[in-house]
Amino acid sequence: MKIKKVFDKSLWVFHVNTGSCNGCDIEILAALTPRYDAERFGVHLVGTPRHADVLLVTGPVTRDMEEKLKRIYEQTPAPKVVIAIGTCGVSGGVFYESYNLVGPIDRVIPVDIYVPGCPPRPEAIIDAFVKAWLKLEKLRGEGGDDGGS
Repeated sequence: MKIKKVFDKSLWVFHVNTGSCNGCDIEILAALTPRYDAERFGVHLVGTPRHADVLLVTGPVTRDMEEKLKRIYEQTPAPKVVIAIGTCGVSGGVFYESYNLVGPIDRVIPVDIYVPGCPPRPEAIIDAFVKAWLKLEKLRGEGGDDGGS
């Protein structure tokens, strides 16, 4: 009996802060540091969206970040998944009607996975990584291996 490999490759993540208070950013780092250690499952932060599978976006989108976020989204190769982290990214939070905000992330780019909370716990962020993995594997097709005999 052949055992199907669950994940075909590591999950490369590019993090974008579009105007958050940094509470969500700290929880993302907590998910990656030794206590939770998402890196042992293959989750790695990358320095450019051109290498990323996932965009991890925090904060409500400020007017200054709107075009930058669109450009980052366009630079990320397909297939890609966007994860909105925190209440501010999901809905605008307490800043919802602020004069300097465009709004939540999904008003600027399409969002695949929402992680609410102020800030969300590292376990919720790791759960979003798993959902992103599953979505990417579905987008890539079953197995992901196209070579071979």
